[in-house]
Amino acid sequence: MELGMTEKVRPLVAAVRAMVRDEIMPLEEEYETEIGRDGDRFKPTRRMVEILEGLKSTARSRGLWNFWLTGSDKGYGLTTVEYAYLAEEMGWSILAAEVFNCSAPDTGNMEVL
Repeated sequence: MELGMTEKVRPLVAAVRAMVRDEIMPLEEEYETEIGRDGDRFKPTRRMVEILEGLKSTARSRGLWNFWLTGSDKGYGLTTVEYAYLAEEMGWSILAAEVFNCSAPDTGNMEVL
């Protein structure tokens, strides 16, 4: 069985890798310093929302959205192995899975279904 990176997913991996390293990871420290700033560590501050929503908007505008819907014509139609390469890149950042709309519970639930 061939588990190498396909030509279909290669440009997506490069785009996700670049966004994670160049745009998402540089904002992580600022995002984390906001945790609990308003007195409730479980409630995001306005700045946390700005950071996350801005990154999500960028990801959507670049077509880097909803990779997790594998084997479907509703998304990219990636295989689970192809998605794994993207998940690996997203794993470098605490924010990336949510930025690309690939965070739990959706991603795990759809893979099980």
